[in-house]
Amino acid sequence: MERFRNRLIFIAAAILLIVVSGTLGFILIEHYPPFDAFYMTLITISTVGYSELYPLSHAGRVFNSFLIFFGVTIMLLAVGGMTQAIIELELNQYFGKRRVKKMIDALHDHYIVCGFGRVGRGAAGELRRAGVPFLVVDNSEDRVEWAIKSGMLAVMADATDDETLKDAGVLRAKGLIATLQSDSDNLFVILSAKALKPSLLVSARVNSEQSEKKMRLAGADYVFAPYDMTGNRMAQVMLKPHVFQFIDFTTKGMGLDVGIEQVRVPNESELVSKRLLETQIRKEFGVIVLAIRKSDGRMIFNPPPEAAIEGGDHLIVMGEAKSLRRLEHVVTEVRA
Repeated sequence: MERFRNRLIFIAAAILLIVVSGTLGFILIEHYPPFDAFYMTLITISTVGYSELYPLSHAGRVFNSFLIFFGVTIMLLAVGGMTQAIIELELNQYFGKRRVKKMIDALHDHYIVCGFGRVGRGAAGELRRAGVPFLVVDNSEDRVEWAIKSGMLAVMADATDDETLKDAGVLRAKGLIATLQSDSDNLFVILSAKALKPSLLVSARVNSEQSEKKMRLAGADYVFAPYDMTGNRMAQVMLKPHVFQFIDFTTKGMGLDVGIEQVRVPNESELVSKRLLETQIRKEFGVIVLAIRKSDGRMIFNPPPEAAIEGGDHLIVMGEAKSLRRLEHVVTEVRA
């Protein structure tokens, strides 16, 4: 689009230059009135074949000869350039849409980010850092172009439309993040997504407290109020600065490659039926087990060494990204 815009500006500037030059030439050489000079220039470069408004002098004919040569050349180049630009734009859009569709069709267990505003950009950035597949859907051309330039897969469409969600692969998706501007739009997205896939994990932003209950009734698994959260964090940094710094350290890294992850223990894992002490996770991987979420929903914080690991449990662990990846590989390894 930017290339097409630049080419259009160049063509318009070239035509304007030849029209202004021709008009000034007829005024200065033949002393034509300004409008007659402009009209004479226009019929000359457009090759319509009208006769001269006034008889031309020798100097005027010489000038008109150059105007015909350069003017007609520029007009032909302008028409050709416009035609080429339009054809390229149509072909790029056609093949671009096909390429994006193929990429979307190849997505599985991905996340759909509806809306690429401030909250949506933050969510998409975190998904990108986590290295998981995701798709951005927004009805703003500028925001979609912004997402694509950032290296993300994005489409311009109405996220509240069922067909858009189907095209985005909602039936194959793992989760959906609703970050549209209004609560009503987010509510509609949740209802549509849950109707298409009831098991879909959905998180949504909410602007007003009154809408939070409606979001949960519609099927949202998690609801976030950005403004309330910002206010809480601003107060916490005053009351508990060290706690706040630790949270930022574990969630944002603070320049270090440290984070918190959840690792699911499959039933076939070698860690099943072992006590936490026997796994030697901290010694072998340098990873701290903060909690164990049992398969029945119970959460065991700061689990003791005697805590048993069962299939379907989730280990909430903290450590360096490299160590976390090693642990995940070992935990998910199927026993012989």
